Parts: sequence; C-alpha cells; structure tokens
Amino acid sequence: MDRPSFAIYDASAGSGKTYALVKEYLKIILTSKKDDAYRNILAITFTNKAVHEMKSRIVGSLSEFVKEEPSSKAEVLIMDLVSETKLPREKIKTKSKQIIKHIIHNYAAFDISTIDKFTQGYKSFCS
Repeated sequence: MDRPSFAIYDASAGSGKTYALVKEYLKIILTSKKDDAYRNILAITFTNKAVHEMKSRIVGSLSEFVKEEPSSKAEVLIMDLVSETKLPREKIKTKSKQIIKHIIHNYAAFDISTIDKFTQGYKSFCS
C-alpha cells in the first residue's frame, strides 16, 4: 500500500481529525509485516489531552477488534479498514491480537508525542 511519507490534518473541532489519524495509524500497524511497527511511527499532536485520546482510541480499537462482537463504532472502523487496506476481517482480528501483546510488553515504545515534547527531545539530541 503506497502512502505519503507524512500527512498533515488541519480541520475544525469535531470534524473527525482524531478518527482519521487513528484510522491511518491502524492502517500502518495492521498492514506492516512486523507486530511492533508502532515503534517506527512518528505521531505528533498539540496537547497532552490529544495524545491521551489518540493512544486510548488506538488501544481501544485494537481491543474491540479481537472481540467476538465488537462495538458498533469498532464495526464502522473495521469496515473502513477492510475497504481501505483490503485486509480480510479475520486478519485484522489476528493481527490486532498480536499488536496488543507487543504494546502491553513495550508500552514505553508506543509513543505519540506533543510538538513541545518532540522538539525538546530533538534539541537534547542535537546538543
């Protein structure tokens, strides 16, 4: 699946930015050959609240995907992912299970950052 090196989402509140970001993040980790692809993703947002929201939605979605009867919101997301990735539903379920295990054991590596935290880390790296 070809995707741009980076994407910027700029839209008003309530327009679905977080849904779009979470979906793109899930597409990357679900289509990767590695179960720890999240280690190689740079996701940056503005606030700590937004970081928490994104991480919660990603982990929550993966957790819903492995259930026998996912929530209606998860069903919509699964259908979007099936359509956009061409992955079979069962593959999404199996891969989600594997990714969750990796995230649980390596939660510190599951990083979504604020712009401030990222630039501070960059400044420290360059010093």
